[in-house]
Amino acid sequence: MKKKVLFISSTGGHFNELLQLSPLFEKYDYHIITEKDETTKGLKEKYGDRISYLPYGTRQKLLRYIFVYTYLCIKTIFLFIKIRPKYIVTTGTHTAGPMCYLGKIFGSKIIYIETIANKNRKTATGRLIYPIADLFIVQWEDMLKLYPKAKYGGVIY
Repeated sequence: MKKKVLFISSTGGHFNELLQLSPLFEKYDYHIITEKDETTKGLKEKYGDRISYLPYGTRQKLLRYIFVYTYLCIKTIFLFIKIRPKYIVTTGTHTAGPMCYLGKIFGSKIIYIETIANKNRKTATGRLIYPIADLFIVQWEDMLKLYPKAKYGGVIY
């Protein structure tokens, strides 16, 4: 029986990094979660029931974002109950935070891959997930100074 693994990230560069892990998908009973926008809505054809969407939100419109993020958190609970992953693998950002914390509460192993876009400073999601991650991977050796418990994994591209 294959282990249940959830791959989750926001759309854009974080999702592009996550998709670099797609050769791993078939080794597991996998599910993908990302935000629904113009770049991701066509993925339903490729992944079918193995992909779910969370609402897209941006902090640039703060008032609207508060409502979108609240809905995202509620939907995250339902998706977690539906998927029940043993492992949660994420490249960030805000979309993944609630899922990682919920997963941690219910015994999922959290694997976080810090984005390659940051070489000298922590990301907001990295700071949020680092304390609960079972495996925290950085793509730059210099980042080990900022995240001493991390593992250097090299570039995933």
